[in-house]
Amino acid sequence: MGQPVDRGSHQGRPRRGRPRRVPRCSTGRDLPDDRRHLGRRMRARTQTRERTPRRRHHAPAVRAGGTLLMSNPVRPLRAVPTDGAQSGWEPPLPLAIVRELPAFPVDALPPWLGEQVDAVAEAIQTPADLPGCLALAALSTAAGGRAIAKVRPGWDEPVNLYTVVVMEPSERKSPVFSAMIRPIYALERKLRTDAKTSIAEAKVQRRAVEQMLAQAEKNVSTHHGDEREAALAEAVDAATDLAKMEVPSEPKLVVDDITPEAVATVLADQGGRLAVLSDEGGIFSIIAGRYSGQANTAVFLKGYTGSQLRVDRNNRPSELVENPALTLGLTVQPAVIDELGETAMLRGSGFLARILFAMPTSMVGHRKTRPDPVREPVEHRYNDRLHTIAAALLDWTDEPATLTFSASADDLMAELQAEVETRLARGGPWRHIGDWGGKYAGQVARIAGLLHAAEYPHNAWEHPISGDTFANAWRIGDYYATHALATFDQIGSDPVLDNARHVLAWIERTRPTTFTRRDLFSALNRGRFKRATDLDAPLALLEEHGHIQHQPAPDLAGKRGRKPSPTYWTHPAYRTDTT
Repeated sequence: MGQPVDRGSHQGRPRRGRPRRVPRCSTGRDLPDDRRHLGRRMRARTQTRERTPRRRHHAPAVRAGGTLLMSNPVRPLRAVPTDGAQSGWEPPLPLAIVRELPAFPVDALPPWLGEQVDAVAEAIQTPADLPGCLALAALSTAAGGRAIAKVRPGWDEPVNLYTVVVMEPSERKSPVFSAMIRPIYALERKLRTDAKTSIAEAKVQRRAVEQMLAQAEKNVSTHHGDEREAALAEAVDAATDLAKMEVPSEPKLVVDDITPEAVATVLADQGGRLAVLSDEGGIFSIIAGRYSGQANTAVFLKGYTGSQLRVDRNNRPSELVENPALTLGLTVQPAVIDELGETAMLRGSGFLARILFAMPTSMVGHRKTRPDPVREPVEHRYNDRLHTIAAALLDWTDEPATLTFSASADDLMAELQAEVETRLARGGPWRHIGDWGGKYAGQVARIAGLLHAAEYPHNAWEHPISGDTFANAWRIGDYYATHALATFDQIGSDPVLDNARHVLAWIERTRPTTFTRRDLFSALNRGRFKRATDLDAPLALLEEHGHIQHQPAPDLAGKRGRKPSPTYWTHPAYRTDTT
């Protein structure tokens, strides 16, 4: 269906991971001919790369109107004994389907960027996902706060991104960070060197005005009459001049180990532009409230949207940051993702909806012992292009550079928006991640703006964003969408599935042979299950998967009294008495 993308120097270059599957629309049907034609580059299969098989991630099934949809049909209930006997039960199905996560589409990047990603992944023997996500974070650091993507009149998107890569320890994250972020630190050092003279001049001028103010105030206290009035006027003028004087802060593009409060302060000092890049991701836990017990997301919410931010300082007046632009490029361990389900504020505030998550397949146990190093021309080209992008946009401080969508890019965006609406509809595959899906179109627009800046590093604002560039951004967006589903599955975003797991944990802990719904309701948390009927959906889900079996209700014809609570047998694997 799809054809390989013609990316010049990408031809013949080995790709990492399994070939990308031909995409399907949200209903599961093959894409229409016009879509295949328009999005051919976007939907192309990646070339086969020497890599281990992609990880199969257990993700919950998609529910449509309360019905669980599985990739493999649930076994018929006839496979479960109707008398609760020990024998005759089949093994229960897991409360998940197997979701195959795609590899990062390296060939969707401009050649100079894709070459660096592939070379670093090969040299360090890491999934291409990590350097791929960091490549976008590096672009975001270089261009964020200095450019916007104009999709159409009334719709502008800043081009800064939040990326989080979920990886186990010992995955060689630090050397990948060093290889991909090194040009940003080099740029920061250059900016600091260039700013030394202007900072020194500003300090000298401020000290001179401070001395003038001190002398004028002294004259006010020692003079009388007209001389005192003149001294007073001089003191007022000096105080006014001093209040207007700002000593520029030393340029800082990147921070690492920092609190959200400090992020706001540094963001104000840097004119509203900053990147938080870390291979440890400790700040992610701090944002989640690991130590304070309360999520602290305000600066990150506004730093993503560009909304006005007020920064309160110690011993200094508060300051307004008009158009803050934050970049996040983090890696976290899977345990951090597991804990996010316990911090409702992070999800409720919209912070998680702003993040592009990636969950790469581990290469541990399959890594080469003598891989090819990164070639110097590839590394130098990567460094030079990043510096060129940053230098070209450096002076766009009052008004950001505008990267305008072409007509063909806008047409594809309209197609994407229509597809997103289908996915977000009731019963759609994105229904349970509507907060993330609602920002998906804007995320793809931001990615398109960054890819465009990478294609035209000297003067991106003089060229429209092409349909091909948007198609590549859409491919990257599709990659992140699948990984977002897996991430939110792990967090626990489907309430019925999450409740079913909660009930199953009780069964595994207490190991009853039978139980009633009333017994279960009495034993579980009333904060989660406020009414006994709230258990019906998770119990039905567990029954569909063969973990329990509903016991037929007794014949009560002609009898009076309260209707008995529904009774369930448990799978023999969960019973204490297995004789």
